[in-house]
Amino acid sequence: MPYPPPSRALPGPRRRTLLASAAGAALLAGCSPASDDPDGGTGGSPSLAERARARAARDSEGLVGRYDAVLAAHPALEGLVAPLRAEAARHVEAFGGGASGASASPSASPSGSGSPSPSASAPVPAVPSDERGALTELAAAERTLADQRAKTLLEMPGELARLLASVAAAGAAHAFLLTEGAK
Repeated sequence: MPYPPPSRALPGPRRRTLLASAAGAALLAGCSPASDDPDGGTGGSPSLAERARARAARDSEGLVGRYDAVLAAHPALEGLVAPLRAEAARHVEAFGGGASGASASPSASPSGSGSPSPSASAPVPAVPSDERGALTELAAAERTLADQRAKTLLEMPGELARLLASVAAAGAAHAFLLTEGAK
């Protein structure tokens, strides 16, 4: 006699939200500082890996700048946005960038790292005046960057590919959480 299908007591993605958060946290724990493997892995071109690592750091710095702009425009979102911003700052450190400013407090200037990189010094787009729009744009930025990193990791050597995969997964989880927060 077959069992009846389980009934769903509460609608909504509660289980998925929990799993996405847990997966993001578990994958983030795998992020290691750039100094653990200076040549970026055992195979591939070190210069290619170094350029990819530097670009990933600049992209994460740009994302931290977006988080800072949203926090400045919408302080009421701090409970949702500040922890995700802190994770993005850790990603900068994991890729070996932003030693002087990306991990600073959310009230710090987004260009505080003094890096001459074009991504970090590029102006942050204007933040929508409504909180929902700000979260939606932030989620889109996280999703775009996660997709870009997922494509890049296919060409990278071992350790850097694992780091890119971990940070891409965390970015996808951030996008999900920001999307849920915008509802």
